[in-house]
Amino acid sequence: MEEKLHHNRPKYLNLLKIRQPIPAVVSILHRISGVLLFFPGIPFLLCGLQLLLESPQGFEILQGYINNPMIKLMLLLSLWFFLHHLCAGIRHLLLDMQVGIALEQARTGSKLVLIAGFVLTTLSGLVLW
Repeated sequence: MEEKLHHNRPKYLNLLKIRQPIPAVVSILHRISGVLLFFPGIPFLLCGLQLLLESPQGFEILQGYINNPMIKLMLLLSLWFFLHHLCAGIRHLLLDMQVGIALEQARTGSKLVLIAGFVLTTLSGLVLW
């Protein structure tokens, strides 16, 4: 009987076909947003800061870049990375303090993180655009 069970197991796992629960999706997005904020985010931020502080011409160059609609969209996406990472980080801190660890509470908290990240990004985008 045990041999038959081993033969029915999958030979590989296709991670794209596995349906993750919403708390797992929020946790994965938290990690991805943190990496994307750190690696491409910090060098671009430092480059922009250098242009900003270098000279008045550098400030005008930076303004020209920021007025480009594609750059605005990239900044808005980076803002979503930051806001999602912030909200998910607060959720993780609450989980560490044993707040919201029940299954239904964890699902609700995950949904709130996704909604809050989207709403805060949309409101910030409306103000900044």
